[in-house]
Amino acid sequence: MKKILALLLAAMMLLGCVAVVHAEDRVGADADLIAAAKAEGELIVYGSCEEDYLAAACRQFEKLYGIKTLYQRLSTGEVPNKIAEEKGNPSADVWFGGTNNPYDEAVALGILDNSYVPANASHLLGDLYKNPDGYWYGIYTGILGFMVNKDELARLKLDVPQSWDDLLKEEYKGLIWLSNYNTAGTAKLVVNLMLQMKGHDEGIAYLVALDKNIQQYTKSGSGPSKNVGTGQCVIGIGFLHDGVAQILKGYDNIQLVIPSDGTGCEIGPVAIFKGAKHPNAAKLFLEYALSPECVELADDNESYQFLVIDNAEQPEAAAQFGLTLDAVWDGYDFGKAVTDTKQNVADVITALGDAADDRFKTE
Repeated sequence: MKKILALLLAAMMLLGCVAVVHAEDRVGADADLIAAAKAEGELIVYGSCEEDYLAAACRQFEKLYGIKTLYQRLSTGEVPNKIAEEKGNPSADVWFGGTNNPYDEAVALGILDNSYVPANASHLLGDLYKNPDGYWYGIYTGILGFMVNKDELARLKLDVPQSWDDLLKEEYKGLIWLSNYNTAGTAKLVVNLMLQMKGHDEGIAYLVALDKNIQQYTKSGSGPSKNVGTGQCVIGIGFLHDGVAQILKGYDNIQLVIPSDGTGCEIGPVAIFKGAKHPNAAKLFLEYALSPECVELADDNESYQFLVIDNAEQPEAAAQFGLTLDAVWDGYDFGKAVTDTKQNVADVITALGDAADDRFKTE
């Protein structure tokens, strides 16, 4: 009996080893890099994607390589300021997920490292999905739009808004939620999109008018979506994959709207902080983050963005709910957003005047 148990245990261990080797093969990292990363023994991750996906990605990395992986979830707008204040002694090694505008702010602040070019970047679907100078690499992209509570709109005898201009109608006063321009990459995208689509001054005027209809600004970009199904928020502005997650949780009273007058998209990146204390573990995580082994975890953890590497399987939910990148306004200039974001946000806050301090309370 003991021999049988021993054989079974050995078989299980062998199968476990085969599974890990197979998973490592899907990452495709260099053996020398793996050894150097393991020697460091630890990795600290700041994540700005949804926490379930962040946790799953970090747990799997730790499981694959035996490297203790600690993580903290922070909104994308918070991370650049936090790392910049640490003046070259960053409290984390890598940054994972969120939206690309704050990553570009981090590039301008000089707090990201571009000295390592991941081999897996060769699988990106195009140059759009990476920083031109290699400071960050994309792992997913998502579409900006509206999530509405159909039952509440019916009760109020209101139509579903179909365009950005529709949101300015007086009938929607106090029904709209958006994230905070100061803390959320989602809101920064809204600012850049409006100022590019409408022109600077008209875009500012639009956002000031929109403010009159907004009930609450949330700290995180996903904040509005999480409150639509309950009816606390009737119309939420955010990324539609967050709405998909809520629908699949059982909130079938949510309708997704792709704005008819054009919309924008995020690129969710991964990057290494300059001065990282565990540089080899950070490089290995970069390879891992750009592999099917990591990005396919998103679909199992309520993150339904489009994946931007060619060897990964796309989440079925995106197509199931009619989401398509064809809806993205092709006039959006990512390069201009890089240079203009900080000033654009400052201009909006200034235009909102004294009321801005009270209006930008977060959840």
